[in-house]
Amino acid sequence: MGGFASANDDILQNIVSRLPALSFASAACVSKTWNKVCGRVLSRPKLAAALSVNGSLQDGVKEVVDKVLSSPIRPQFVIASVGLAFNLEEAHRLISEKLDSRIPVITNATYGIMGRDAVSNAMREIRWNIGPEEDANSQENTDFNRGIVLIAGFFPGLKVDTIPLLRPKRHGVAMIDNFLMDIKNYTASVSGCVAPAGIIVFGDKRIDMRPFLADIDSAIPEETVIVGDANSRFLCRNGKHSQNYSADEYNFDAVALVFARDKDKPHDMGETRFHVALATGVMPFGPELRAMSVTSSGSDYSWLTASINGFDDILDCQRLLVDISEEMDDESADVYIGVIQKRPSLIEPEKMESRTYMAYYEVLGGEEEYLVVEGAGIKPGDKFLFYHSDSATASSSVHNAYESIQVLKAASSSKRRYSMRDVAGPSSSAAAGGRLGEVFGGLIFGCHYQGESYYDCFPIFNSFPGVPIAGVVCNQQIGRDPTGVSMWPAQESGESPAICTQHACSTIYLVISYVPPSPN
Repeated sequence: MGGFASANDDILQNIVSRLPALSFASAACVSKTWNKVCGRVLSRPKLAAALSVNGSLQDGVKEVVDKVLSSPIRPQFVIASVGLAFNLEEAHRLISEKLDSRIPVITNATYGIMGRDAVSNAMREIRWNIGPEEDANSQENTDFNRGIVLIAGFFPGLKVDTIPLLRPKRHGVAMIDNFLMDIKNYTASVSGCVAPAGIIVFGDKRIDMRPFLADIDSAIPEETVIVGDANSRFLCRNGKHSQNYSADEYNFDAVALVFARDKDKPHDMGETRFHVALATGVMPFGPELRAMSVTSSGSDYSWLTASINGFDDILDCQRLLVDISEEMDDESADVYIGVIQKRPSLIEPEKMESRTYMAYYEVLGGEEEYLVVEGAGIKPGDKFLFYHSDSATASSSVHNAYESIQVLKAASSSKRRYSMRDVAGPSSSAAAGGRLGEVFGGLIFGCHYQGESYYDCFPIFNSFPGVPIAGVVCNQQIGRDPTGVSMWPAQESGESPAICTQHACSTIYLVISYVPPSPN
């Protein structure tokens, strides 16, 4: 009888594994036996993604939702990225209505999308050539600035929820301390520790995210992987663990999708791990400079005077920018300053230790001795270098990211227990565990200003052609980079590396792997 029952279970498992997600959910409720069989079908983590360039928002949403839910999955989170010509509120409503109300949903507007087409299954990477100053809803742009990529994830062994960074409308100050505390409290409640496995952050384009990301990086332990889009428009729906906040009382400056380890995870369940690789697209040039005076206009832009580090003579920044323009081969290249900033650590403030960060600020122009940059937060005495976007640097850096991700491929096909010391590039939530596991998905936060021939998907797609891949194109990428790819090039002896979390003209790769339970 035992063999007969086992055969019946195998047949049932074969049948339910072919069901779409909604029918699969119903099958799991038939009986304890069916529920157990369905549990075996989804014993491993799963990422599902689909892309549509249908000109109709309703039809596009239907295409990607139907594709993502065409096989068994119990989504713990959903991320939808839509073209700027689509109505963000309508897209968020349509997607949320098709999903269980307990599933956290983030819908954001993007400059481009990457993923497999829901209809043809072909891998596509689409950039809409719209600059920040252009009107995405103009008649010229609405015909092609339409599309959607949908991502759904099921990561057993992890708990997932959205946590917003709130700014009360009555006094207009972002509640960053509450935000960090909410992340730590949520993580502690489900995992028993304060270090999430990973965080995906979406920041509002009207807000300067640099100081907030420095606080996040300082407060969240280094083993937590952090990626995202710092310059977006987004809407979010909280999951079953979150408190709901009124849009009449608060602005949402950012939202964090937090992945925390489940302290009640069964011992025979494997582990989901995150790995990050960075491909930078900027190159430093010129001498090291020092900010002498800084005047800011809110959080929009700053005027600063500068001198060569070690000297007191104020430079003619207007003339300096003219010289830079004449020296650059690519007239369309973007120019930034990379500023070194020291901040106190928020993890152990009693030690009075500071951490070193690098933040990019886009150069807007110059007027006599003043350099004008976007954003705020620069202080007199801060050191900085000029950087410019560079296609050759981007291409070389993407190849380096590809080689780093290839180590994960070797780990997936080998029984050897790889240590992260074997990995030249990706940082990883597996750093302490020493095993990288089997890759089952990837997310990409790419750069808008890379040109038509640039192919962001290459490192993951060529390494793991069969796994689900999805990505968005953004202006300012978030990616915690403890590996030193964006390290200040002139580190002083004994000085800690400058950590950069918000990047310019770069691509962030999030590779997700599964480590089976130890046989012991």
